[in-house]
This record gives sequence, C-alpha cells and structure tokens, in this order.
Amino acid sequence: MEKFAERLKELRNERYLSQMDLALETGLSQSAITSWETGARQTNSTAIVILAKFFDVSCDYLLGVSDVR
Repeated sequence: MEKFAERLKELRNERYLSQMDLALETGLSQSAITSWETGARQTNSTAIVILAKFFDVSCDYLLGVSDVR
C-alpha cells in the first residue's frame, strides 16, 4: 500500500488541498486520510472508490497497479 499512500498525497497536493479539505469534500475522516498517507493504516474498497471518483483517476492508478490515470 506504499504506492497508494504516495499517490493519495500527490493527488491531494496537486489540488492544493489540506487533509481536512479532502475530508470535507469526500466525507472521509481527516484522521483516516492521515493514516493512509503515512502508511499507518490500510484503506478499504469503499474509500478507494470515493477517492478515485473525486480525483477522476482509476482505482488501479490510485493503488499503483497502473501508471495510467
């Protein structure tokens, strides 16, 4: 899940969003986003889909399976 953490932070920073901003926009908790970005926790499939839709990327890209957004 290291690639997921990197891609999540990268996508968030590209939009100049704080973790709190992302939480408010997606309905996910800020503490979960922090945990995912630091690699302290793994995400679940529902959150992956929410984040992929929000950032308009594929789940495969977000998870590091593909380099095609």
